[in-house]
Amino acid sequence: MTNNHIENQPKVVILGGGFGGLYAAQALKKAPVQVTLVDKRNFHLFQPLLYQVATGVLSPADIASPLRLVLSQHNNAKVLLDEVIDIAPQTKQVYLKGHDPISYDILIVATGVSHHYFGNDQWSELAPGLKTIEDALEIRRRIYMAFEAAEKESDPVKRQAWLTFVIVGGGPTGVELAGAIAEIAHKALQGEFRDIDTSEAKILLIEGLDRVLPPYPPELSAKAEKDLTELGVTVQTQSMVTDINDHIVTVRQGEQLKQISARTILWAAGVKASKMGQVLAEQTGVELDRAGRVIVEPDLSIQGYRDIFVIGDLANFPYQGERPLPGVAPVAMQEGDYVAKLIQKRIKGETSSSFYYKDFGSLAVIGQNKAVVDLGFAKFSGVLAWMLWVWAHIYYLIEFDNKLIVMLQWGWNYFTLGRGARLITGEGQTRISEPAIVPEEQEKVPSITH
Repeated sequence: MTNNHIENQPKVVILGGGFGGLYAAQALKKAPVQVTLVDKRNFHLFQPLLYQVATGVLSPADIASPLRLVLSQHNNAKVLLDEVIDIAPQTKQVYLKGHDPISYDILIVATGVSHHYFGNDQWSELAPGLKTIEDALEIRRRIYMAFEAAEKESDPVKRQAWLTFVIVGGGPTGVELAGAIAEIAHKALQGEFRDIDTSEAKILLIEGLDRVLPPYPPELSAKAEKDLTELGVTVQTQSMVTDINDHIVTVRQGEQLKQISARTILWAAGVKASKMGQVLAEQTGVELDRAGRVIVEPDLSIQGYRDIFVIGDLANFPYQGERPLPGVAPVAMQEGDYVAKLIQKRIKGETSSSFYYKDFGSLAVIGQNKAVVDLGFAKFSGVLAWMLWVWAHIYYLIEFDNKLIVMLQWGWNYFTLGRGARLITGEGQTRISEPAIVPEEQEKVPSITH
């Protein structure tokens, strides 16, 4: 193939190397296009298993794949390690932080979402969320440092604050974190400390709605709550966090306010779109939803711009069911594959039908041998659901060596209950400050102001 022919091929620029972006790039392997994948990270992160890094089951490399390695056999693809700062739809250019502008014929935006503190961004330092490797390592540090600090604390009230873990948000991430921390306290660390009993740890899961796992059928939510309770988690539904300050969580439950002293507070209550949603709105006039996600057309393009597609968690696709499609990995995978096929059909002058998501079911894990599965035609829980969860997550890992390592690690952990990746790392690994203490979980009657 001549260089001139290659230069005349359509230029497809993909922003983001998550599930949507990477699947689109992979599906374009044999297409007559030139693909440029831009990401500020040099790896694809398998986010569904990120909580296992945060709780010491897996190491970061076990669930991450270098983008250049994944696309090394794609002769029509290249990777740029950079950050997008703007786009110019009129001239079809993407502006990068550390590179000259790059031009595109087709733009695929798959930059995902970040944590949403609902206007209380000051909580982020005290209650980190879980979206990146750095988040996971910081959460891992906080979890295991809490037990180390409790071992050295002679004051029983202060010790209990170190042994109290609050997870805000009862969706899949919150449920997974709560279950994993309970297994750490009640199983993995048992007998390793001399001055504390780790099983005395309090794990509180706070959810604003009336049940955990709200998107799941009520019977599976009930089963998940029962499993969490058996693991030692206290589930508080219909509870809203109103303040997080100085390691004290203020929770409103009905007309009462409750203050909880906790040294480890984790945020799993919501997400908001990446800044690219706002960039697209400013440059194209596209409509955003309340979370900043881009409301896309039935073919995942944006209104008035057939050459710009938005996929994955950044996209609001409202054409299938009563609610927009959920921000889960299978949706992003299918959207990436669909857009890649649509591009190839356009090149051939063919038309394409609207995107349709094939829902193969939802899975959430609570702990070892404990999970819930909703396949639509069947709903079940327990060991069988857990085994299906294990199979699905190993199957969708990108690289073979990651599949093998994770499978072996899980097999070893299953029989030993160990968590071999529980290293305490980071700049703050030895920084232990004095906690503010609420002697007990104080209940207060809120004052009424006008």
